[in-house]
Amino acid sequence: MSVDGIREAPVIVSARRTPIGTRGRAFANLRVEELAAPVLRAALEDAEGAMGAPVEVADVVLGNCMGPGGNPARVSALAAGLDASVPGGTVDRQCGSGLAAIIDAATAIRGGDRRPRLAGGVESASTSPVRSVDGVPYDRAPFAPAGFPDPDMTRAAEDLAVRDGLSRERLDAHAARSHARARRALAEGRFAAELVPLAGLDHDDAIGTADRLLPRLAPLFPGGSLTAGTSTRIGDGAAAVVVAPPSSGPGLAVRASAFVGSDPAFPGLGAAPAIESALSLAGLSARDLAAVELVEAFASQSIAVLQRLGIDDDDPRVCADGGALALGHPWGASGAVAVVRLFSRLVRSGAPAGTVGLAAASVGGGLGVAAVLEVVR
Repeated sequence: MSVDGIREAPVIVSARRTPIGTRGRAFANLRVEELAAPVLRAALEDAEGAMGAPVEVADVVLGNCMGPGGNPARVSALAAGLDASVPGGTVDRQCGSGLAAIIDAATAIRGGDRRPRLAGGVESASTSPVRSVDGVPYDRAPFAPAGFPDPDMTRAAEDLAVRDGLSRERLDAHAARSHARARRALAEGRFAAELVPLAGLDHDDAIGTADRLLPRLAPLFPGGSLTAGTSTRIGDGAAAVVVAPPSSGPGLAVRASAFVGSDPAFPGLGAAPAIESALSLAGLSARDLAAVELVEAFASQSIAVLQRLGIDDDDPRVCADGGALALGHPWGASGAVAVVRLFSRLVRSGAPAGTVGLAAASVGGGLGVAAVLEVVR
């Protein structure tokens, strides 16, 4: 994209998130709006500071997978104190929902309505309702109709490890690296500016010593490679950004984005073609990326996507401060967390204009979502 093209791209001017609390812990009793409202307020206040003026919010768009219904984005907007005239819309693309919501907000601005939007994702796995059909509870709705593969995500991650010949040792090494990077980032304060402490929690509580236990964990499937340590912990949390019109100030310009469908039998691969499509639209290749945030639901999934892009497992550009394997995975918020992390890694760190990052997620049912974001100053 030319310089003129970047000047016409919507810009993310602020980005905040809650810490990610492991399901059933610090945020166990918080509803989705109680998680989202403080983050919406913080992102809006940051944007007003960056833009030097009050922000007229046109809409609130939030991703959510397993919440109570009732349009959590609208409920959260009201809980955040926004005027009743501000609408809200909730996006469900499962684990890609938060990133999809941000892309939808940018698309609306690109389409002609130049008012800023609040966008992101929220998930309270701890308070998600029990669903049932004819009184019989079920864990999740189907990702595909009858006649199509519809594996559980954990089973699909093991199947992907088998398909790609990914060893237990390689998966363990990937998870250990994610935890080590997250511990180092936490100790050095690299999360502090993006976090909105809540309910007494001021850091992602899954960061710890799990990687030291990796060799002792039993496989989740007989003779398999996947373990609890190479699978993310399900979490509660929220993340939000303000997407503003072109040239609104320093931030991340939404340079290109893509949604794709892929084989529902191997949903962990969806991010790979989405990334390839988004990079093609931006006229770039993986070599041009300075930072990558890939939602690490499973080590096998992350490795499989990276090797299809020609990126090494231990590439320092990928989840440089740890990914979801260390931080946790609040389903509908995780894609937005990836964008917040890119904002910290590139904008808050002072990366020069023109530096390019990428956020992406693979999605249950065989979907992928990706966005190419470029620093503007």
